[in-house]
Amino acid sequence: MSTAIWWIRRDLRLSDNSALAAALGRGGAVIPVFILDPKLLASPYASQKRLAFLLDGLRALDASLRQRGSALVVRQGDPLEMLHALRTETDADSIFAEADVSPYARRRDERVAGKLPLSLTPGVTVHLPETLHKADGAPYTVYTPFNRMWRSLPFPGSPLPAPERLPSLPFLASLGIPDEPSLSAEIPFRAGEAEAQRRLAAFADSVITRYADERNRMDLDGTSGLSPYLRFGMLSSRQAAWAVRQADAQAGDAAARRGAETWLNELIWREFYVTILYRFPFVRRMAFRPEFRRIPWQDDPAGFAAWAEGRTGYPVVDAAMRQLNQVGWMHNRARMIVASFLSKDLLIDWRQGERYFMQHLLDGDPAANNGGWQWTVGSGTDAAPYFRVFNPVLQGMKFDPHGAYVRRWVPELEAVPNAFIHAPWNMPADVQAKAGCIIGKTYPAPIVEHAAARQRALTVYQQGVKNDWFRSTD
Repeated sequence: MSTAIWWIRRDLRLSDNSALAAALGRGGAVIPVFILDPKLLASPYASQKRLAFLLDGLRALDASLRQRGSALVVRQGDPLEMLHALRTETDADSIFAEADVSPYARRRDERVAGKLPLSLTPGVTVHLPETLHKADGAPYTVYTPFNRMWRSLPFPGSPLPAPERLPSLPFLASLGIPDEPSLSAEIPFRAGEAEAQRRLAAFADSVITRYADERNRMDLDGTSGLSPYLRFGMLSSRQAAWAVRQADAQAGDAAARRGAETWLNELIWREFYVTILYRFPFVRRMAFRPEFRRIPWQDDPAGFAAWAEGRTGYPVVDAAMRQLNQVGWMHNRARMIVASFLSKDLLIDWRQGERYFMQHLLDGDPAANNGGWQWTVGSGTDAAPYFRVFNPVLQGMKFDPHGAYVRRWVPELEAVPNAFIHAPWNMPADVQAKAGCIIGKTYPAPIVEHAAARQRALTVYQQGVKNDWFRSTD
């Protein structure tokens, strides 16, 4: 009988796993292996929180495998060397893995495929990036036509069920799953496929009906909370999209249908950014639009530190950054606000913020994170116009109208009246004293004045941007 290696990377699940299905289809033993790659562990984009979430996810996967007569094999080292050694130990004649799109992943897989019988299957996205292009083969760089193309393709069937048993080989040496780093109890995401499925069901059953109206409210629980699970494939993209289709079919009113449609658009945005990274891998290093490669960014370590630590004096910015630092996640609206503040109010290179996000986010994904930052800056594909500068006061007033989000993450402002919660520097001295919030002492004064910073940003951006930069052939 043949033996196949199931090489797990960002597909920590048994259900709807095309690589696992392909390995099982050979009819012999299947060896589930995860390789701790020293290059990824030592990357400047690595996150200790994300690593802890991954390790917990591996434990959950191992438990599921053991229930099915198998077990996870963990090795650490160069993937090519580890896979070669595992083939020697087991006489495996094939290796199956889900294709990935990051520049490092593609180089790694090309290297392995050059030496070993590696077969790559779909799975990171519903539709393969190479299939989403214009009639002449050119890639889409604008979301709306990409969305139309995505929707025009046949949906690839219902998700695959998890196998009941996995034929395995006994007595394979395994490093074991490291105990450290461990996931802090304050992080509101438990790792694993079962938790991903529970969250998906809860979201599709109720929250999705309010999603279109509440998804931008930072003070409400109006999002799916599924991004960490999609990041590590504890939930497949097809499972998420299938749930949307089911929710839309069962929607009882217009609000529910609008919610399902809006969330599907967000899933397609995710696949849009995956496709952009696949087609234009240089975006990891520089702006997609050449005009934005000439912006004279400020060298401002103190400003960056204030932003990173949540000490800017702008409550919604500080709340968002403290949430990120504490729990490894941030509301998407908040991500746009803080990205705009760093790159436009402070004129600090967006790539510093992109890297900081990757160092702290549980759901830090190279494609989505890069796409989101370049969208806000204005330097990316189908991005916001460069002259759109988020006003942190107005954004807070609109998307955290009673200050609940700010008060949760910035306790210094807990007793500040609603009228001043997003601009506490406007409080009279007696109100500051009564609220126990003295601007410049117990809470910082704004490190920049937004109106002046906005004008400075527009002036600097205009120096490096042609008048017709935003025109598109799409």
